[in-house]
Amino acid sequence: MPSIINLTSKELEEEMAEAATESHEDPSEETEDLGPLEPDDSGTFQQVTNLLNIMESESTKTDAAEAGFDMRKRLASVIITEKATTEPSVVMNALIRCLQVPEISAQRKVNIYNILQEIIQQEGELEERCVQRLVAIASKEMRDMLEMEGYMRAEVASDTLVALSRNHFSLVMYELQHHLKPLNLTEEFVIVTLAKLANGNVFEFMPYMGITLATMFTMLRLANEAKMRQVICAAMETFCETVQFYLRHLEDSVYPVMTEDQFAVKLFPMYRYFVTVWLRNNNPEVKLGVIKSLKPMLSLLLPNDDLREQVYDYIPLLLAEYQGSLEALFITQVLRQILEMSVITNSPVPQMQLHTIFTELHVQVCSRAPAQQQYSSQNLTEIVHCFIALARSYPKELMKFFLSQMEMSKEAVRVGTLALIRAVVSADEPKMNIRTIFLAIRVVKNTLSDTRSKVRMAILRIIGQLALSGFQDRIKGWGLKYVSVQLTLSTYKLTNRRDNFYQRDLEEKMVHKVTMDTVKIITSSVSGTTNEFWVRLLCYIMETDYTEALTPICVSLTNLAERQLHAKDEEANASKSRHVDLPAPQKLLARLLVLMSSPYKGEGRGIAMLNLLKTLSQSIAPSMADMWELEIPLLVKYLEEHTEFTWNQETWEDKLIQFLRNSLKKTRGSNWSLRLSKELNNQIESFDSPSLEKGFLYRALGFTLATGLEADKVEVLLLELLYKTDYSNDFDREGVILCFGLCARGQVKTVLGVLRDFEERIQESEQSWQIGAWRKDHPWRRETVKGALMVMYSCVAAYCHPRMLLIHVGNPITAKIIHHYSSSCQDICLKLAFMKSVVQVTDAIKNIKDLEDFQFAQKATLTGIIMAIIKAEPTDSLVSPVRTMAMDALSYLSKLKPFYSTEESSELMDISIHSVISLQPPAESNESIKTLYTNALRALEQLMEGLMQRHLDPKGLQEMVHLLEKWILSEKEWEREKAVNLYLHLMKIYVQSVSVCIPLKLGQFGSLVGLIAPGTCDSHRKTRLASMDVLASLLDLHASQTCSSWGASKELELEKCKEDLQGSDMEKIFSISSRISKVACLQFNCDEVVSLVQKLCENFGAMDLQHDKASVTWICTFLQMRVKELEDKVAEILGAILVHLPMVDHQEVRRLLIEGILLLAHYHQETVLTALLRQPLPMESHLTEVWLAVAENVPFARTMLHALMGRLQARFMPRANAASKADIWRLAAVDPLMTLCTIHLLVERMDWDDRLLEPCLDLVYTLLLQLGSSQSPEAMSPVLKTWRLIHTGTLPEEVNLQRVTIRSMQLLFRRLNSESLLCTLEEQGVWTLLESSSTFLQGVSQLARLCVQSPQGYYRQRLSELVLRGMASEALSCRISSTAVCVEFMSDPILHQEKLLKRAVLMLEKGAEQEDEVLWVLSLRALGNMALGAPRKVRQYRKLLLEKCLCSLRVPGVSTSVTSEGLEVLAKVLVELREGDLGSAFNTISEQCRTFFDNESELLRLKAFILFGKLAQVVRISKKRFFKQEVKKAWVPLMLHCQDPCSDAAQACVATMFQCVHFWGWKALEKSVDHSDAAAPKEMTGFQMTLCSVLTQKKPAALYNFLLETMSYVRSNLPRIRIAACNLAGIIMKQMSAHYLRKLDFPVLRNSLQELQLDSDPGVWRAALETLNILDTCSQQQLLASPEGIS
Repeated sequence: MPSIINLTSKELEEEMAEAATESHEDPSEETEDLGPLEPDDSGTFQQVTNLLNIMESESTKTDAAEAGFDMRKRLASVIITEKATTEPSVVMNALIRCLQVPEISAQRKVNIYNILQEIIQQEGELEERCVQRLVAIASKEMRDMLEMEGYMRAEVASDTLVALSRNHFSLVMYELQHHLKPLNLTEEFVIVTLAKLANGNVFEFMPYMGITLATMFTMLRLANEAKMRQVICAAMETFCETVQFYLRHLEDSVYPVMTEDQFAVKLFPMYRYFVTVWLRNNNPEVKLGVIKSLKPMLSLLLPNDDLREQVYDYIPLLLAEYQGSLEALFITQVLRQILEMSVITNSPVPQMQLHTIFTELHVQVCSRAPAQQQYSSQNLTEIVHCFIALARSYPKELMKFFLSQMEMSKEAVRVGTLALIRAVVSADEPKMNIRTIFLAIRVVKNTLSDTRSKVRMAILRIIGQLALSGFQDRIKGWGLKYVSVQLTLSTYKLTNRRDNFYQRDLEEKMVHKVTMDTVKIITSSVSGTTNEFWVRLLCYIMETDYTEALTPICVSLTNLAERQLHAKDEEANASKSRHVDLPAPQKLLARLLVLMSSPYKGEGRGIAMLNLLKTLSQSIAPSMADMWELEIPLLVKYLEEHTEFTWNQETWEDKLIQFLRNSLKKTRGSNWSLRLSKELNNQIESFDSPSLEKGFLYRALGFTLATGLEADKVEVLLLELLYKTDYSNDFDREGVILCFGLCARGQVKTVLGVLRDFEERIQESEQSWQIGAWRKDHPWRRETVKGALMVMYSCVAAYCHPRMLLIHVGNPITAKIIHHYSSSCQDICLKLAFMKSVVQVTDAIKNIKDLEDFQFAQKATLTGIIMAIIKAEPTDSLVSPVRTMAMDALSYLSKLKPFYSTEESSELMDISIHSVISLQPPAESNESIKTLYTNALRALEQLMEGLMQRHLDPKGLQEMVHLLEKWILSEKEWEREKAVNLYLHLMKIYVQSVSVCIPLKLGQFGSLVGLIAPGTCDSHRKTRLASMDVLASLLDLHASQTCSSWGASKELELEKCKEDLQGSDMEKIFSISSRISKVACLQFNCDEVVSLVQKLCENFGAMDLQHDKASVTWICTFLQMRVKELEDKVAEILGAILVHLPMVDHQEVRRLLIEGILLLAHYHQETVLTALLRQPLPMESHLTEVWLAVAENVPFARTMLHALMGRLQARFMPRANAASKADIWRLAAVDPLMTLCTIHLLVERMDWDDRLLEPCLDLVYTLLLQLGSSQSPEAMSPVLKTWRLIHTGTLPEEVNLQRVTIRSMQLLFRRLNSESLLCTLEEQGVWTLLESSSTFLQGVSQLARLCVQSPQGYYRQRLSELVLRGMASEALSCRISSTAVCVEFMSDPILHQEKLLKRAVLMLEKGAEQEDEVLWVLSLRALGNMALGAPRKVRQYRKLLLEKCLCSLRVPGVSTSVTSEGLEVLAKVLVELREGDLGSAFNTISEQCRTFFDNESELLRLKAFILFGKLAQVVRISKKRFFKQEVKKAWVPLMLHCQDPCSDAAQACVATMFQCVHFWGWKALEKSVDHSDAAAPKEMTGFQMTLCSVLTQKKPAALYNFLLETMSYVRSNLPRIRIAACNLAGIIMKQMSAHYLRKLDFPVLRNSLQELQLDSDPGVWRAALETLNILDTCSQQQLLASPEGIS
């Protein structure tokens, strides 16, 4: 740390030097007009300035440098203060000079003032001139306060003045007094500083106190701002405290003494002004400041008699503030100060103010404090002190006020008033006078009838407080009676509580607690308690059901009894106390005995009751008194030596029973025990069930009844007990059972007679069981009573004398037990009751000697029922001795005649093993569970020894092993050891007892070995050795049954392995296990191998890693040695491995299993491949791992890839018949999606080489075909059963046929080093097109086009062959996809160059003959593309081409797409043909083409117009005449469809029409054609008018026919055609000659046009209207021209 300081100091000095160099340039700029420095030391000033600069600049550092900043700042301050030790004046002047620098920052000023304060404290006396300058500057700074920064500067300036005042008080005081002027409101910090001066310089300030107070008083009227008023109040508080300190230390003052009265006189005007004016201010902070200042002011004012009376006058103003928002505590503190001083000075407040004071204070006690009151509890304490003071001054008036308040019915008011009365009663010295107490009791008595809980508690607390405060005589009579009544009332309410009144129960518990506390106070402090109170407490013990209060009551009774016994008039009092109305001795003893059975309840009631018994021994039973004097202290000692956590219930009850027995012995020969029995019987209903008290009560009753001398009376009591017992209550039922059993010790015949009589009275039969007639409040159930009777009989058997047992055990005891159980519903309760009964009966019989000739006739029936009960027991926990008792009972029954058969023994052994083997060994500390566990194992061992050695059926071996299997595979070491040992035990007995000619079932041997084989690698040595012994026994058994070669060498090898297993090296143990598996492998046939592998696979994950390693070791060994023989079992073996592979977590185990799968795949490829492809999607991680292992072996992976591709291609080929088992698996149905996922995985992970080029192309095309087949809904991937078995949801979105196929194709293109092609495919969105079914064929075409354009010729050649192969497929989707590719290949010379064109054309010819529309269209398109790829071959195949195209036009019902494609192909083909090549097809094409001019399909119209134009171009001399006629026939449709709604069709029509104009042979018509804008309406209209004009002149008949044909189009479905028809008709009519006008049927034409007036299209009816006008005009002309018209 010193080094850091030195380093930092050096840095500071360097910075100071640099700053000094910079500042020397013009040092006068900052200091001009500030006066000269004295002494003139500019260097010190500069150093101080630099240090202040450092302190200020460092404040801008970041958080990371905060610690360094604090250190540097402090060092700078220390340097300045150390400099001041040598030159204080120089440094002080420098700092003062720095304060005077203009535009100085606030922080810099704060730093300077802090340094000045340190220097002042350090130096003490300073130069006067320097001090004067500093005082002036600080005073000005203090008074020039501006906003927040100014407040901070003013505060440090004020502190600086206070620091100066310690040695220069006069200078500072003069400066402050100079600014403190009368009738002039001074600055805030002047007053603040004066208060600080007064607090720090008490005696120096006193001479100025008077004038200061006088001057401040003149400012009060001027102080209107809240802040200023708060400052004045705080200053007055400080001044008053200073005066009090001064008055307490007058002897230390050297100034003239001022008396307390003088100060008080000066203060009172300010007090009056504060209370009358400022206290009314609305500002809460001002109010708070005023209230806080009043306390010290009152400390000076109240001692003055004259002023005190004046202070009383302002009490109402203080009380009025309770209604405001001010914290009530501060007002109450002031009021308490006034009231307590009034008591001290014996000058009470005016009586006229009492009611207001009472009311204001009382309201706060009885009402809830507002939420904003933070000190409500302290305020209540202050109010209590106020009332105590008022009670001392005005007791009568206060009690009268209390009485008036108590007359109100509000609970809160009464409780609050009673609490105040209690406080008055409990007042400390001096205590309240007796008159006040008397008046208070009168008030309390008026509320005794109030039944509300809080009021009752308040009254009880007052009674207790009166007893504690020494007013015991005042509570005798009314007080004791009230306490006893409340004790009874609260107990009754608590014992009769209701469920829905939880809050009331809590309140009643509080009442009872307060009552008990009051009783305790009374009995410990009140002497001469009345006999009535004694009787009430004693009866309380006998009657109450609320036992929690018994301890204090017993203590109180003991105290009262001892007081009576030791009183001066002992004999009289004793006689009096022992002859009051006490309960019967037996009743009291029964009550206390039962309650003492739970001695630690209720704060240890046992000792209290024992002490009470001892005290009352003479009153209860004088004959027992001496014995009790000796026995009771021993019982008390036992309880004192233990706690509720260490005592033993059974031991304590035994002690009480022994105490009872000893007591009854003292009354032998009398009816005392019978009377006690009656009282005990009467006590039964007083206790809840279950409870320790009631349990002991039944036990005590049984013992007491057993000693009864009068059997008839005992029988009556027993019958009564049976009738009133609630048999649905388990506790009561068991208690009665125990009672009967204990009674049977001395009254067995009586007990059996009572039970028989009870059964007869309740009319036991299957039809009638109406027991509720005797106990309507206990609705007994038939089964419950039966269960109770069963256990009663068994309990009688357990407790009665052995000789009597043999007489009665068969009948009635066992017979009744079986009868009751057999005739019941046999629910769980009855089973438990029956089980207990059988255990007790069998145990009782077993303990009887000389049973040689005894035949237990009911043995078989009991055994069957016991077996059912054991099977129903939980096997994973041991919480009761039921199974132990059951197995013991079976053991006992097995030893009784008649003995069990073989089948019965096997069944008993099975259920017993299953019941016990699951039990976990208990902890050493848990003795109870440990005992149960030990007893269960012992019972199982005894039962096994008694049954298994005698009877063991070989057929039960598999079932017994199945019961042990889950324990052999347990993760718990102790369970495995126990299960394997039991397995070994069973095998030894089995091998020894079973004949060699009885073989095991098929596969059973492998399953048994597979179960135990991993145990040879168990981490527990004993389990390993036991497993090895079991394995050896199984091999011996198998060898003996199959007569296989099992020589001595193999036995020696196994013995050697067993010896080696004793070691602890796990690697060696695994090696030994492998050796064992090789020895065992030779004994297995194929079926046994399968069962072995299945069982070993089932073990995966069930145990630890060692067992998994052992299992996989055995599997790999068997597969390596027997793989060639397992062709028929591969699927089963592989299925078992794949199912359990996901449960294998360890990588090494997984690797070995996968190697086993690959081994099977090498020898049985198709079987393994099918099994793998039948696994569900999405592909599990374990399956992925298998395929990755395949990918690592490239040659094998290539083989598998061919096989996978074959699986996909097989879907496009005809299904072949299987010729071998391998074909069966190869042709088995698999999910193509799984196949695709597998292909993608292999292609992605395989190492690539040139040998995979051709398979890669084949795979690409196969994937394309697969993608095509997946587009149709019927070709979707089948969902296999394996999917439904494992997955219930849908596949992830990315796992579908399309996406997986596309990803695989992309990956293959990368493998083919076709990155450029792949990029092009991505850019043109080919993959997106392929993914969608609607754009799939478009994507195929695009892909094929790009592949054709690829520079890699080998791709094109191979793909050409694949295309032709695909077109020959039987799968429609395959032919469609291949034809779509062929479309692009036909547009390229590749097929012609590879001499594949002929094959392609033949296949396309077949495709064009298919019914499938898509294939037909694609086939036609591909044929048409011959004109692009092989134009010279068009003439060669013209006949085929024309035939297929015309077929698409002629076939009825063909789709639009087929027809349009035929038209388009014809248009392509015509380009490459001549007129002569067409022959007669030309006529057919022309005629067919015209039929589509008016087709509804826009596409057909467009293609037809284009084709007609192509025909016009082909026409030469031979077909010109024919085509000219076709043109004339098509001319009207052509002219109309120039206005076709399809713009493309309209343009094509216009082009075709103008190409056909020359067929008219008129030059004028050809010249009128303007091809630039022929389709415009105006130009078309002009052309039509020219045409009509020419036709009128040259062929008027044709024009007439055109009109008729045109009018047929007014009914067209196309609105624009109807408009064009109207317009053209109008033009023709205008040009038509009169001759042909006369031929027109004007009405028909008019009707047709008028119908168009109703057309929905406005253009149609407008055109029709115009044409109609033209028609009317022509009609009039025709009339005028006709002879009739002229006439």
